Amino acid sequence: MFHLGTTPFSASVAATGGQTGWSRSMCHELAPSGITVNMIAPGWIPGERHANDPQADRDASLATIPTGRWGVPEDVGWAAVYLASSEAAFVTGQTVAVNGGTTCW
Repeated sequence: MFHLGTTPFSASVAATGGQTGWSRSMCHELAPSGITVNMIAPGWIPGERHANDPQADRDASLATIPTGRWGVPEDVGWAAVYLASSEAAFVTGQTVAVNGGTTCW
């Protein structure tokens, strides 16, 4: 969401932008100690909090996802597993968008 800037979520977009800047600064400070700092930016993953969302809103949101499907918690989980693994030891200061390609437009 913060990559695109959407309404009515300006406060959330601004806060996420701040987190991005902070994580990039921290990666510079902590990398010499072998500590990586990354963020995961998940797309809309339906859950209990979306139970009462109007179907029209859900359909409109789904239409913006290039993969044509909703995310599931495991999609985010696998990104976290990778970033926590030794295979990602050279990955730092990044924001991994797990959103089905929503920000690839």
